[in-house]
Amino acid sequence: MKIGVPTEIKRHEYRVGMTPHSVKAYVKAGHEVRVQQGAGVGSGYEDAEYTAAGARIVADKKELFAWSEMIVKVKEPLPEEFGLLREGQILFTYLHLAAAPELAKELLKRKVAGVAYETIELDDRSLPCLTPMSEIAGRLSVQEGAKYLEKAYGGRGILLGGVPGVQRGNVGILGGGIVGTNACKIAVGMGANVTVLDISARRLAYLDDIFGSSITTLYATESNIEQTLRTSDIVIGAVLVTGEKAPRLITRQHLSIMQKGAVIVDVAIDQGGCAETSKPTTHDDPIYLVDGIVHYCVANMPGAVARSSTIALTSVTLPFGLQIASLGLRAAAKANEPLRRGINTIDGKCVHPAVAKALGLTYTEFVA
Repeated sequence: MKIGVPTEIKRHEYRVGMTPHSVKAYVKAGHEVRVQQGAGVGSGYEDAEYTAAGARIVADKKELFAWSEMIVKVKEPLPEEFGLLREGQILFTYLHLAAAPELAKELLKRKVAGVAYETIELDDRSLPCLTPMSEIAGRLSVQEGAKYLEKAYGGRGILLGGVPGVQRGNVGILGGGIVGTNACKIAVGMGANVTVLDISARRLAYLDDIFGSSITTLYATESNIEQTLRTSDIVIGAVLVTGEKAPRLITRQHLSIMQKGAVIVDVAIDQGGCAETSKPTTHDDPIYLVDGIVHYCVANMPGAVARSSTIALTSVTLPFGLQIASLGLRAAAKANEPLRRGINTIDGKCVHPAVAKALGLTYTEFVA
């Protein structure tokens, strides 16, 4: 198969869809790989490393897309890339279509086979290609939240870990999944008082076993959410419903009960955000204030640590990509049920039920 790796153009996105190691694996399996000039520089990989691995470097993105049967990216295509996509082409990347109706429309119109990293789902409901980025985003969420608690950014001026004689900061985490668990690790490590809320009794029991008396676990009822919002210096939005828009747990009205200068870090922003007042931001302009509450809603948080993120991401996407390239998408989907669940669009049809529900589209069952 002919596989293209373009340079990411999302603002301050430094990750890349393949490392030289990945290229070498594709080439060894008999595939051709072309990489756009400079695609790996942000992650610390020079063009010469890709050439040594067997790839060909291409300067022109239009030429790259026109040649490629499969495009391997990190982030969803932006509007300026829509015209480069063509019928039958496989797009293997994060898509987050529930929060990107215009992209979904383009993929359907152009009959692109959109395979989304975030909806590849194992039988135990885990998400292998989303997990490493969720781990990174969860850890970064507390790091960034602590920074923007500083008074110069509009924060409360609270040191999370406190000092002798001074109260510690309070961190509320909405969602005890991968993001929430990793946020918890960092918050506990920084010495904060941590409360985690979730709707799953099993997940709360697991977190209680892992962290013990270092944290408080609560059922995510409306009253418990409100109480957590009242007392938290940082609120981490860590909720996820696979393929669907994030549930809105924080309303505009809720901001009035929060402490002025508290920080909301909405990690769920890729799926539309879990706060009514959330809107996507970028690494160079990451925050804004609403009613005195700091909002941090960077839509590609792991891009800030591009080297670590690229290595983690490509390690888990490579086996799926190789199977697609070696068997073709339909045969690969027939042989690999988790991969089949990753297909969001194909032949002009939406074939993922949660994505179709979120966008109000007709769902068509995909038969490999």
